[in-house]
Amino acid sequence: MPVEPQSAAAGGLLSAPPSSRASVLAGVKHGFFGREGGVSTGIYASLNAGTGSNDDPANVLENRSRIAETFGIERDHLTGVHQVHSPTAVFIDAPWVGERPRADALVTTAPNLAISILTADCTPILFVDRKAKVVGAAHAGWRGALGGVIEATVALMEKHGAQRERIAAAIGPCIHQSSYEVGPEFETEFIAVDPAYARFFVPGAGDRLHFDLPNFCASRLTVAGVREIETLPLDTYAESKRLHSHRRSVHEKAGDYGRNCSVIMLGSDD
Repeated sequence: MPVEPQSAAAGGLLSAPPSSRASVLAGVKHGFFGREGGVSTGIYASLNAGTGSNDDPANVLENRSRIAETFGIERDHLTGVHQVHSPTAVFIDAPWVGERPRADALVTTAPNLAISILTADCTPILFVDRKAKVVGAAHAGWRGALGGVIEATVALMEKHGAQRERIAAAIGPCIHQSSYEVGPEFETEFIAVDPAYARFFVPGAGDRLHFDLPNFCASRLTVAGVREIETLPLDTYAESKRLHSHRRSVHEKAGDYGRNCSVIMLGSDD
């Protein structure tokens, strides 16, 4: 079933831009934001949240302000990390002062602090333990997922009071198997870690294969002890009007690309 973007009134967000939401995170302020509702133009149209892109910085800041406004917070309370495709997760309890840490996941127990991940084909994963009032957000590209960023996020949430069997996790828009063509050397890297990972590959044309990134992430969540998992049926490559995609930009020779933004926040009354 397609996931339709929801307005502010649906699910507790306060205003546009629209976002997709996950039922496993119901009652928790969150959103998977794509291309709609921003001010950027051209290849970045229109909601590009990526400060690392070559978009006009003023447009990016305005887009990020619009995302922050949907959570009723100032832009500096929409926080992220300097993503580097690592297995590193960090704890945050206030907006960063100075340079952001190089990491690929955040965990917080602080209310009204929105933690976010930027993606453009990689997998954004949002986490919550409602009872412990702990949330997390992870950037799980294939390298980070294989390297352990999912497990690091769960472990850090547990360090701050969560229990993994209570954690709910939502896998947001990312590149899906039908769009994710890879070479045999890519599969080799996975089966060197675990031969059972061959199940996430299906044959393509010639020696090409297709990799199932969201199901790989779901399997890592399951092994980590997370019981409640939802995968949104949104392929970043295929959804050209709704979502940014790095791979699509390469195929279109666009030169650069926008970033989708996935956000989760504890409210003061959660």
